[in-house]
Amino acid sequence: MKPTRRMRELLAADGILVSPGVYDGYSVRVVEKMGFKTACTTGAGLANSRLGVPDIGIMGLTDNLDACRVIARSVDIPVMADADTGYGNAVAVYHTVQRFEEIGIAGINIEDQISPKRCGHMEGKDVIDMREMARKIEAACEARKDDDFVILARTDALAVEGLDGAIRRARLYAKAGADLIFADAIAGEDQIKALVDAVPVPVSVNMGFGIRSRPTTPLIPIKRLEALGVKRITLPRMLPAAALMAMENALTLLRQSMETGEVIDRPDLLVGIDDIWSLMGQPAIRAMEMRFGDLDGVETEDDAPRAAGGMS
Repeated sequence: MKPTRRMRELLAADGILVSPGVYDGYSVRVVEKMGFKTACTTGAGLANSRLGVPDIGIMGLTDNLDACRVIARSVDIPVMADADTGYGNAVAVYHTVQRFEEIGIAGINIEDQISPKRCGHMEGKDVIDMREMARKIEAACEARKDDDFVILARTDALAVEGLDGAIRRARLYAKAGADLIFADAIAGEDQIKALVDAVPVPVSVNMGFGIRSRPTTPLIPIKRLEALGVKRITLPRMLPAAALMAMENALTLLRQSMETGEVIDRPDLLVGIDDIWSLMGQPAIRAMEMRFGDLDGVETEDDAPRAAGGMS
């Protein structure tokens, strides 16, 4: 089944859809291994891990496509991608949608920030005219060759126009054809419920696990979000934050080992090489090597029976 069709089925099914944020082959394979039905790329995670820069609009379309191509082809579950502002005007968005569709992504987020954009939890955000964003969404819907390709409209208007402004935008974006609505940095249950009740399409909410300081959106239990009518929850910061903490812990032990001269073996902090091979599909590759490396099963002309009456 195509990832776009599977994504549509998941959105149409009962219950809330939990989509962890991924940024490379390791993270997306772990998400699939742990039984999650879908994943999403984290724009901040990609900008941070691939380019070593903050999420302030430096990562371009080609950088994003290169990363998402590898992520999408690494797993069987559908993956949605963060396409930032769509990399330009409505015509650029048209192009952007087709490029993401070509690499096997199930859908994309497009946000209404001015360019260069900023991470949703940063200060200093501003938004474009809502009518311009509506045109971008119309272009995105027209561009897709597969009607199942999901268009998520993200608004960052809460920070500059308040809840009423964000709801006006969300309703317009849904009218323009958006399949999902996401209001970034939404302040809590009351605002989430107001948004869910106001728009005619499913609502996605971002939970900021991995933010040590108080997150813009307070942490709300997943079952409570489901009760509020939220269809999809994304967790873009959880896996990058967990990976960074694990790397710091491992390197701290390495520093201790260098200072003491002793070997510090902490298998509880590290997965084994066999675990990594399994995650990456090495057993299947080895089976292929064995099968295609068996030359005895290949019949050549020298092995064919000689015709009757032929010279001996």
